[in-house]
Amino acid sequence: MTADVADPPTANPLLDTMRPRLTGAWFVSLEDHADIGPSVDALRRYANTDVSVAVMSELQAVPPAPGGSTILFEDLKLALVVPRQGQTIAGAMAKLSRESDIAEARPEFYLFGLQEFRDTEAATWGVGATHALQSPYTGKGIKIAILDTGIDLTHPDFAGRPIVTRSFVNGETIEDIQGHGTHCAGTAAGRPRSPATPRYGVAPDAELYIGKVLSNAGFGAERDILAGILWAINQGCEVISMSLGSPVRQGEPYTRVYQRIGQIALDNGSLICAAAGNDSNRAFGAIAPISSPANAPSIMAVGAVDALYQPASFSNGGINPDGGELDLVAPGVGIFSSSPSPRLYRIMDGSSMACPHAAGVAALWAESDASLRGQALRDALTAHARRLPHNARDVGAGLVTAPQRPSV
Repeated sequence: MTADVADPPTANPLLDTMRPRLTGAWFVSLEDHADIGPSVDALRRYANTDVSVAVMSELQAVPPAPGGSTILFEDLKLALVVPRQGQTIAGAMAKLSRESDIAEARPEFYLFGLQEFRDTEAATWGVGATHALQSPYTGKGIKIAILDTGIDLTHPDFAGRPIVTRSFVNGETIEDIQGHGTHCAGTAAGRPRSPATPRYGVAPDAELYIGKVLSNAGFGAERDILAGILWAINQGCEVISMSLGSPVRQGEPYTRVYQRIGQIALDNGSLICAAAGNDSNRAFGAIAPISSPANAPSIMAVGAVDALYQPASFSNGGINPDGGELDLVAPGVGIFSSSPSPRLYRIMDGSSMACPHAAGVAALWAESDASLRGQALRDALTAHARRLPHNARDVGAGLVTAPQRPSV
């Protein structure tokens, strides 16, 4: 399969998460010092397409780009190149990447929710493990963005709450058909009490901002994820949770656009938490690298542990240098949370379940001290993580832990 041939996802999201899947488009990242004018000329010359300039942060959703077109997003210094049908541009992109103003040229991928589905009689334990139950903080006044498959607004634990929503998936509403987003939103900020259910939300009083960046089938193009991140930053969300990703190879570096947008978030007082990925099989000694975009150094990579605080069998590890390290772990096995009606609740496994635990705890720390924003918030999470008797490759700094008293 060449990098120029789109490989559309099938209807089975579990099969799709096993390997990277191409959209057929290309991303070209400019160097920070690059001028827009010469860059447009270079893109037009090498890609042999029309080039338009836009600002991604001003878009509600990235519009479908016709074949034979390029959109240069000036605020991210990122170009989306969509070849014409049958056009092969891998060679041209390789030449373009050697230009002095070009940081990288690579295919665009689909990203997927990083969950493992299962049904069991077990109950939730994650809120207790993070010490959120004992914390005097509830996330009040803190905005958490969940960028995922949307949310079930009719769910009894979300109905009536002032939830801000936006869909970045063309042709789809915010309603969560797939279920992944509702589960993640519940873990991060589900209501503290419901009839016949335990508390499962880490920061129940946090303000939820739901960006639908993954489709009803559970996948989304990178352009939509990037648009969702910029929306969350512009909304002033202190914490952004992304339980999504695409696998990377051993030794493969992080991509510039995620490093850049993660730094933009930190500079604007936002912290992005992303799932580390589920590509490992630790029972057979196979540990996969941290997925993208969690492998960007400016984004906090969150792995999963089970109820015995052992690295989850599927959880990826920090085996790639220069980025790709694991920052923290959080509960990710046997996690009880909300599910779209009529089911209402379900138990799921995955680093997708770990990520909103970390995001919820981040909201508690942000509430505890108004100075904990962006990089300072990230440093607090790392400094106060519970150390675990495992290699940092497998657990990072340790288990994310909630604040227990006001910071001094």
